[in-house]
Amino acid sequence: MLNKIKYFLILCVAFVSCSKQSDQIIVSSKKFTESVILGEVIKHIGNYSNTNIQHKDQLGGTRVLWNSLLSGEIDLYPDYTGTIIQEILSDRSISNEEEMITELAKLGIKVAGPLGFNNTYAIGIKNKTEKISTISQLNEYPDWKLGFTNEFMDRNDGWPGLKERYNLVHKDVTGLDHDLAYRGLESGSIDVIDLYSTDAEIEYYEIEILADDLDYFPAYNAVILYRNELEKLHPEFVKNLLSLKYSINESKMVKMNSRVKIDKEKEDVVAAGFVKSIFDYKVEINEETMFTRLLKNSKDHLFLVLISLFGAILFSIPLGIAAYKIPQLKQVILNSTGIIQTIPSLALLVFMIPFFGIGELPAIAALFLYSLLPIVRNTFLGIENIPVQTRESAIVLGLSNFTILKKIELPLASRSIIAGIKTSAVINVGTATLGALIGAGGFGQPILTGIRLDNISLILEGAIPAAILAIIVQWFFELSEKIFVPKGLRIN
Repeated sequence: MLNKIKYFLILCVAFVSCSKQSDQIIVSSKKFTESVILGEVIKHIGNYSNTNIQHKDQLGGTRVLWNSLLSGEIDLYPDYTGTIIQEILSDRSISNEEEMITELAKLGIKVAGPLGFNNTYAIGIKNKTEKISTISQLNEYPDWKLGFTNEFMDRNDGWPGLKERYNLVHKDVTGLDHDLAYRGLESGSIDVIDLYSTDAEIEYYEIEILADDLDYFPAYNAVILYRNELEKLHPEFVKNLLSLKYSINESKMVKMNSRVKIDKEKEDVVAAGFVKSIFDYKVEINEETMFTRLLKNSKDHLFLVLISLFGAILFSIPLGIAAYKIPQLKQVILNSTGIIQTIPSLALLVFMIPFFGIGELPAIAALFLYSLLPIVRNTFLGIENIPVQTRESAIVLGLSNFTILKKIELPLASRSIIAGIKTSAVINVGTATLGALIGAGGFGQPILTGIRLDNISLILEGAIPAAILAIIVQWFFELSEKIFVPKGLRIN
């Protein structure tokens, strides 16, 4: 059975992989606005260079993108020297950017840049009556609430090192989304946040940056990391990419961030204006309507849900039958599927990346595993709860075990099985929205973008269709009872 599951997922891998063209360049970006803008700049340069390029935006944090770059899932992405030295190459003794470039070359990775601005980490507060101007002075207010981005909480150049360098004594330290942190600071629910020095919100919210008086944060010069083979496969593209060196100063980057975050312009439009100023190239922008986005997101979401749910049905019913028919396997099957269900859905998605890369496949694999328990358990319970007299009567009549299963046990358990499938389907629809975090698309994409841009309409653009789809799925399986459940067992 486990081999069959393995072969099913391999078949899904082959199906999805064939959709990617061999000569396509994949650029990606992290889940904050500046990274998305830079990703769009790279995409437009790819179009200017007549290459087949795709931008998978908001793919996650540093480690997700770095591992995807090493594995060849993506070809390039924007990053920062401080992050590369302190986080990615932290196990190596690197003291400057020249050594960084040398170490990256050993891994088959090259560097385009620096782009011209330093987007360093900083610590900010807002409208405090207390006179405080340095990070060291935070110790004078140990009761303040600190809200740091989730990645910053665990990075080598983040909170652990900052706490040690400044001997900070604060206990109320919370991890949260970067964009939500600004709102928390504005509302007064938190007192101190980490920020990026080129964030447009700094000026918008009138945030005071505390001086790094012990020089904890290194320089975070923006660069582009790309795979070595791009130079041979797409030399014109790489040449144009290298021409970005020192083309974006800090004020330009802040202005581009502000146009997206504050003025609500689209990232591709802002990036197109910059590319035109560098290459005198008029970028063609394909304006997406809400309908075209809805159509695409619906297709992506249905693909994730249907493939994973079909696979779960295909394997869960036999597993449920095996749990009943083979007592030695009962606890193994039920406990294994139960343990999978207890793993947080986001963690399960990330666990799948080393096996299946990024995109649809890890999402399908995680959703498949997440859908097993309700169907397995309901199949097992549906058969187990059949009256003993009914089963004994079938044996007395001389029916074979297969005939008993086909003609008596499965029909009598059908209501319970369909209820399990219905539960899995509804869970699947909701959980699939998290697939956008690893490049799988679907209704999670506008939700993710809406949170980043503080755009309620975009959040609703993903949340409402997902809720409607869950209702439709539930209604569909209620209808299916009329086909698969014997008439005498149906609930009228």
